[in-house]
Amino acid sequence: MSKPEISIGPEDPRQADVRRIFAESGAYLQALYPSESNHVVDVDALAAPDAIFLAARRNGELLGSIAFRIIAPGHAEIKRMFVRAEARGNGVGRRLLVALEDAARLKQMSRISLETGIRQPEAIGLYRASGYQDCPPFGTYTSDPLSLFMTKRLQL
Repeated sequence: MSKPEISIGPEDPRQADVRRIFAESGAYLQALYPSESNHVVDVDALAAPDAIFLAARRNGELLGSIAFRIIAPGHAEIKRMFVRAEARGNGVGRRLLVALEDAARLKQMSRISLETGIRQPEAIGLYRASGYQDCPPFGTYTSDPLSLFMTKRLQL
C-alpha cells in the first residue's frame, strides 16, 4: 500500500498545529544559534496581507511549512521554512520551496531572498540545488557571522 499523497497549500498560520511546529522549529534554532542570530517572525506577521503561508500535510498531519513576506516591490523573503524531523528525506522541503516560488510568481515577485544559518547544511544544500546564490545582507539585516544570505531571480 502506498503512502497517502502530500498536499501543499495556503493556510492560516495561527492554527494550533502550526503554532506547535513553530515552537518545534524555534527550539531547533535555539539549540544551534544564540538568540541574536535567530531571525524568526511571529505568527501575526505571517498572517498579514503581504505574506503567504504554505503547509505540507499528509492525511491532515502537518509535515512542514514555509512562508514569504513581501519586503520591497517585486522582492519577497522566505520565512519559517521547516520540515518536521520524521518527514525529512522525502522531498517535502523541496516541494514546499517549489510551491512557494510558484506562489511568489503569482504575486509578481521577480526576486526571492532568504537568511539561513551556517549550521544548517541540509537547508543550504537544498537552496543551492534550487538555484539560490549567496548575496549580501538585504532588507533590515546586518552582517552576522552565523548567517548566510541567499537570493534567486524568478522568471515571471
